[in-house]
Amino acid sequence: MNFHSYGEANTQSVRIITGQSVLIDPSSRPKGTCLEVENGIARVYCPCEETEGMTLAFLQSGDQLRTDRLCSEGVCVEALTDLSFHSNAEITDNSGFDAVNEWTLQLLRIRHLGNAEQRLQALFAILVNRLGRRCGQWCELPFRLTHERIGELIGSTRVTSTRLISRLRSAELLIAPLGTQTVSVAPSFIESSPLES
Repeated sequence: MNFHSYGEANTQSVRIITGQSVLIDPSSRPKGTCLEVENGIARVYCPCEETEGMTLAFLQSGDQLRTDRLCSEGVCVEALTDLSFHSNAEITDNSGFDAVNEWTLQLLRIRHLGNAEQRLQALFAILVNRLGRRCGQWCELPFRLTHERIGELIGSTRVTSTRLISRLRSAELLIAPLGTQTVSVAPSFIESSPLES
């Protein structure tokens, strides 16, 4: 894993560029605080040796990351788009809602679908519905995931995810133009997902 360690600094706002990751050490964080995403989209993943790289959640503006509820070894935050977060935000009472727990539950639901095609469709549906937007005839995600990462998220190999994505491109259900970070997905593919997000 390639990440920078992030200890508490005097600054309240932290900025990281697309593709960069930081390790958040919960033992160095003040009690009653959390990280709050100001701008951008982040992937939260586990740095533990046994589960290295396992995705726990995706976060966007306004979402909070409560490090007091995570592994004692810390958690990594990867910028899927240029990212800024407030490092010492006060934990807000969202009536029991926790973005990380909600994402972990949804990713677990995806992993239990019957086959890789269904899991891939459900993954794209949840990503588009929560982190994307409708742009004309397409739904757009403002970031890309590697085929290896998609394989991890749907419980398959990189080879399987590459084969499935190639089928989607051939069927004109997915477009990933060269030179951009965006991925466009056909609304019909999202709307027929086996899981409601």
